[in-house]
Amino acid sequence: MNGVVAGITYRAVLGRRRIFLLILLPVALVAMAVLLRLVGSADERSAVMLMQSFAVGTMLPLLGLIAGTGVIAPEIDDGTVLHLLSKPISRPVIAQTKFAVAASLLAVFAGVPTFVSAWLLVGGESGIATGFTVGALCGGIAYAAVFLLLGVITKHAVTFGVIYALVWEGLIGNLVPGARQFSIQQWAKSIADQLSSSPFLSTDVKLGFAIPALIVVTVGAVVWAGQRLRAFSLTGDE
Repeated sequence: MNGVVAGITYRAVLGRRRIFLLILLPVALVAMAVLLRLVGSADERSAVMLMQSFAVGTMLPLLGLIAGTGVIAPEIDDGTVLHLLSKPISRPVIAQTKFAVAASLLAVFAGVPTFVSAWLLVGGESGIATGFTVGALCGGIAYAAVFLLLGVITKHAVTFGVIYALVWEGLIGNLVPGARQFSIQQWAKSIADQLSSSPFLSTDVKLGFAIPALIVVTVGAVVWAGQRLRAFSLTGDE
């Protein structure tokens, strides 16, 4: 990881309008938790439903898209990445640093609000807050890697990312049993289920598959992104 690249990336992402998008979804999640508590619906069932449908099902992949593509895609689009690539820094190191920045942003903007909202609803009951927080962190790391890769391999990263997040993860991954084995969202839920004893939470994907899959996808995407950056010439051609 390169500290200079990380600093530049943090400033670029947090200094653009993406910061408002990164804040909006977590604020909405916490607001819904507060609302449920005010109306007297702060129970395990409501907590699990909110965590599954919004925290992990909606917020996490969208934040992954914003952070994962945001650390590299704008630089490729406007050509400023060429300045970075001209420096004596290994391109795999650049990819790894961009990934680390995206993953850390997801830890803050997805992991923390997930814990806070779950804790507001049920406290430490049945390990719901802990389970979904760890699941969100693990899923967020994988999303950061996948969307970073998309930002490197295509100029339409946001478009493809939205299709992936909404169609594959949100629709097919939830409705088609066989597709759940290949959904980051479902892997995150599997981890949450393992750490929680709530009867309202159950998943089809076994933990023994989810964890290796998360590792393979994360490492594979970051390595691939680094190799793709090697193909960029200083004229911008591949």
